[in-house]
Amino acid sequence: MHLAYPAVLAALLFCTGLYGVLARRNAILVLMSVELMLNAVNLNLVAFDAWLSRAAEDTLHSGQALALFTIAVAAAEIGIGLAIVLAVYRNRGTSDIDRLRDTAEGHDPDDPDSDAAGRAIPAPAAGEKAEATA
Repeated sequence: MHLAYPAVLAALLFCTGLYGVLARRNAILVLMSVELMLNAVNLNLVAFDAWLSRAAEDTLHSGQALALFTIAVAAAEIGIGLAIVLAVYRNRGTSDIDRLRDTAEGHDPDDPDSDAAGRAIPAPAAGEKAEATA
């Protein structure tokens, strides 16, 4: 098999994963897109290892060994990433990345009655003038 076929397939997989990372807002779908990108890299590693092993008689197949190492690291990354996403979902009630950017506890970006630190701004009493705070 020619080297161009797996290289083109890996490029398509990587571009699809990159689009998923940039366009998706769900944290789990972003993790799946990162896995797709890692699989594209693994495909390139194995394809180039097989291509280079034809030229040399005694090869160690280091591309295939590195692909196995990458798979093990990716499995650990998914385990930790899913644990973090589940913990955030339990605390916040959403896994939408846009809504998770503000990590201050109790701060709702849509709430006009809170300051930048997430503290509630007390309303002025009747007849009092609201003073500016720095």
